[in-house]
Amino acid sequence: MNYKIEGAIRRNRKNFIIFAILWIFIAIVFVSPFAYSSYLAGIDGKMNLEVFFVTFGESIGNPFGTLGKVFAEGAAGTYFSTLLVVTIFYAVFFFIGFVRSAPKNEYSDIEHGSSDWSQRGEQYQILDRNKGIILAEDNYLPVDKRGNVNVLVVGRFRIW
Repeated sequence: MNYKIEGAIRRNRKNFIIFAILWIFIAIVFVSPFAYSSYLAGIDGKMNLEVFFVTFGESIGNPFGTLGKVFAEGAAGTYFSTLLVVTIFYAVFFFIGFVRSAPKNEYSDIEHGSSDWSQRGEQYQILDRNKGIILAEDNYLPVDKRGNVNVLVVGRFRIW
């Protein structure tokens, strides 16, 4: 199970930054005008849709000014409750995307024919770094080696 989390994190490194920037953008550009408009429309106890739409139209044009008005006029409670709801929905969609990007098995995204089977130069006890029969990038089977130098090819070879 650990390989799924590591694989999903590896695949989504760049997306984490994009998702954070998008969340900040949504919090400033959409949530603050919505919260401020709903606060002003509901001041007298009823939801006045005309005030809401007029205020929302004006507020969306100046989101940073609206964010300042939210804190100056006492609408911070409405802003944070609206931001919490939006963040929960955003986190659910983020989590769904994160889970769907997880690898299906341990061997996803591993290059076939690579030298990932060995570490720290172990393959060079058998192979050569510079010359011979090409097996993979930077891995050659030396032709001047004593003993068995037979090569087993697994897969298909097609001639079109």
